[in-house]
Amino acid sequence: MTVPRTDAAAFDRRALHERIAADVRDEIMSGELAPGARLPSTSQLKARFDASSATVQKALQLLKDEGLAVGRAGSAVTVREHRQRTLRPAAYMAPAEAGGSYRWLTEVAEGGTKPRSTLLEVAEVVPPTDVAGVLELADGGTAVVRRQLLSLDGEPVELVASYYPVGIAEGTAITRRRRICGGTPALLSDLGFPPRLSVDRVSARVPTQEQYTILQLPGSLPVLRTLRVVYSDDELPIEATVMVKSGHLYELQYEFTPV
Repeated sequence: MTVPRTDAAAFDRRALHERIAADVRDEIMSGELAPGARLPSTSQLKARFDASSATVQKALQLLKDEGLAVGRAGSAVTVREHRQRTLRPAAYMAPAEAGGSYRWLTEVAEGGTKPRSTLLEVAEVVPPTDVAGVLELADGGTAVVRRQLLSLDGEPVELVASYYPVGIAEGTAITRRRRICGGTPALLSDLGFPPRLSVDRVSARVPTQEQYTILQLPGSLPVLRTLRVVYSDDELPIEATVMVKSGHLYELQYEFTPV
């Protein structure tokens, strides 16, 4: 839908090139512009948004910087192949098979990409307030954190910080700075704490300085922040994970069974 520039400007204070990029970005994310498809031409965008050539080019450059579009000046700009990814959180909850890799690695690899997990830190810390709350820690209580950076085809895509109650993690592989075979779901099951329920809280936020730098974000776009709490038997919280990913590159898919 074309919105008259005067009306749009009255409600949307962003620069015109940012508004143009926002509308085209939404068409890419929704699939209206499929991977490999040509974006509307400069002349089409000029007419649609009552914009100058320079403004349209600034909008297209934003989309290129974000990795959503590719193309050189003077040539057609197309939607980048296999850029947007749909994640299925429910697929990663179950423990991996004996001796197998963490399910995130195997699930993502099935899509033809090369996933990698880099362990950044293992330490006993006072967690963020919301994490401490869901883990039911006392004021000032500590938890063991495992922070990692997930990459696809060499590009950083997600920062993950998983927190575990000290009483569960102490003396186990969770406290060691090395990868856990099969991932922590398998280890927790072996320790007698099988995952029974996972609850996600998802919000869109302005990235912190650390998130902006490590994830190599292209601009002021929001990130998706997920706080996932995993419960074992008797509704015991055994893990709380904070996951941060680029909001413009991902969508989350949740599957439900009617009660």
